[in-house]
Amino acid sequence: MKRIIRTVAVSTVVIAAIVLSTFVLGCGSSKPKLFIYNWTYYIPEEVIKEFEKRYGVKVVYDMYASNEEMYAKLKVSGGKYDLVFPSGDHVSLMISDGMLEEIDKSRLTNFANLDESVLPLIKFDPGLKYSVPYAMGTTGISVSKKNVPEYVKSWRILENPALKGRVTMLDDMREVLGAALKTLGYSVNSTDTAELMKAKELVMEWKKGVVKFDSEAFGKGFAAGEFWAVHGYAENVFSELDENAAKDAEFFIPEEGGPMYMDNMVILKGAKNIDLAYQFINYIHEPAVYAKVMDFFMLPSINVPARNHMKVTPHYQISDMLKNSEFKEDLGGYLELYNNIWQEIRVGK
Repeated sequence: MKRIIRTVAVSTVVIAAIVLSTFVLGCGSSKPKLFIYNWTYYIPEEVIKEFEKRYGVKVVYDMYASNEEMYAKLKVSGGKYDLVFPSGDHVSLMISDGMLEEIDKSRLTNFANLDESVLPLIKFDPGLKYSVPYAMGTTGISVSKKNVPEYVKSWRILENPALKGRVTMLDDMREVLGAALKTLGYSVNSTDTAELMKAKELVMEWKKGVVKFDSEAFGKGFAAGEFWAVHGYAENVFSELDENAAKDAEFFIPEEGGPMYMDNMVILKGAKNIDLAYQFINYIHEPAVYAKVMDFFMLPSINVPARNHMKVTPHYQISDMLKNSEFKEDLGGYLELYNNIWQEIRVGK
């Protein structure tokens, strides 16, 4: 799996084209249909095929590359999908906008499989009234041990002079500022102007050694030896490495912690196929099915019994994240402040 992060807005022309393609796709079968909108490459094809075969249905599956793209499209054509997979901060935004159906947990026999150590930390949807967790993860640093034999497992690695011009950070405002805020002992969701100014100053120091902000090709650049350390998602890096190269690489979550994400399954208000949506959510959290999903991503399982079915060791464990990391939350009216600070960082002010 490659979690592709972009912050580019989608034009209404592109949205219209995607909506039209979805309509055409959905018209070719007489079977009951479930319309899903999910992140790019965010579920194994075999899991979808098995659901279709088991229940005699057709899944019409469209993909997006960012929460912003998803949200913009749904604001234009909200009635086209049944099930969507937003990250936590956008779940709270969609709740505020009245875009989601409340979840009837009595219809989800596998909801009890979710890790009870994680659920109380979810503030974007207290009590999970509108969402069901899908996948939990975080960013960190991947390092070439051959080129950097000694390093601290901290965000301060970005200040290592040996890495100048050989390290990248994500082109992602919340991830970069979140890393700086945690390094300074603050929350990744801070709205304190003084704290954010200090975080900006720290990122500007890091920027002196960072060759670029990159959310697209950092994994390929690391695999090619162009970069010796990269900030990002472990799956983006290790999916590019062969077995021998992977032995020379290490991924770590910095000791200060950082931003975590939780992607979730939500049912859109006015969904036409609610029964199928519940069936799919319950299916995903069957232990054997969920294990296939997490093996595909090499991510830790938030489904407790699924851990006994997994065949691939994840890059990190939930306990590693919970030490010091935090879920990103909706910034509300402070988003503009973050955007302004990020713009100043990107243009070098």
